[in-house]
Amino acid sequence: MSDTSTSSIMQEVQPRKPWVNRGQSVRDMVRPTVLAGVVASVVVLVTGLAGPLGFYFAFVLAFIVVSFIDGMRHDKVKAIDKVMTTLVTAGFATAFIPWASILFTVFKRGASAIYFGYFTHDMAYTAGDDELGMGGLSHALVGSLLILLMASVIAIPFGIVTALYITEVKGKLSGLVRVIVQSMSGVPSIVAGLFVYAVVVSRYSFSGFAGAISLAILMLPTVARTSEEVLKLVPEDLRSSAYALGASQMATTFRIVLPTARSGLITASMLGLARVAGETAPLILTAYYSAVYSLKVTGQPLASLPMYIFQNFSTGTDTALTRAWGGAAVLLSFIFILFIIARLAGRGSRK
Repeated sequence: MSDTSTSSIMQEVQPRKPWVNRGQSVRDMVRPTVLAGVVASVVVLVTGLAGPLGFYFAFVLAFIVVSFIDGMRHDKVKAIDKVMTTLVTAGFATAFIPWASILFTVFKRGASAIYFGYFTHDMAYTAGDDELGMGGLSHALVGSLLILLMASVIAIPFGIVTALYITEVKGKLSGLVRVIVQSMSGVPSIVAGLFVYAVVVSRYSFSGFAGAISLAILMLPTVARTSEEVLKLVPEDLRSSAYALGASQMATTFRIVLPTARSGLITASMLGLARVAGETAPLILTAYYSAVYSLKVTGQPLASLPMYIFQNFSTGTDTALTRAWGGAAVLLSFIFILFIIARLAGRGSRK
């Protein structure tokens, strides 16, 4: 058989994407949407449901019923398909609406607190209820970065080593270690703060280093569990090939396994950082708060973004609350950046 005939046969048997009349699909959605909107409006008027959320709840229920009735005009399969499509879409919207509402509220209320010097000034000579054009959160931003950096230095190596022990070494205690790591994931953050307060702060003083230890305790399980799952994705053939060439287990781990899982381990580290970046309870008992810009991590309290938000919220005045919203906006932006880095690193891992 010639190459031309073979090529034509291959082209004939290639699967094709089913043709969908998108215009007709849109027109089919118009009638149920309008009817559901009318029904939801009536329900909101005659019942106790009120506001956008009440209308949304009534609209989803009405749309499911209307879609099912409209689909039954054709056949049962189409009716079920419409109902399931509505449920999936409503589930996505229900999960998305609170997230979008939180972001919108935080940035709307905190926008007025942000000005040119907001990231370069501290609160050493400014009270929480002073004018918004005074002071800033440079001390809290730098303090958070220092605390998170120290927590990373402690938690990331220990987390990766723990994952290596469970997946590579597979020692006699690997099962026990896995159970302990999983149990640590459920430890309340205030308990970690109390532990560090009893062991470190009560003997010395509040400090950024004590805050870093408490955050490292909370960060360790996230890094260890995520790293364990990443290391499990490394093909077993790579390990077997290295052993067949005479490599030791240590050489295989450090020269084959870890470089292969490098991007995934970076993702695990970023997720661990994002997990603890907004923790407030342990910092109240360990690092506490200082209104002065400082790089000293021992012997004195150190500011952080969560504590900056907490202190201004405790003041209670309108300007102080606006400063707290501004700090929350900065903190959310910082966590969002960490998640972007994790996603980019994860994409590199899949490649």
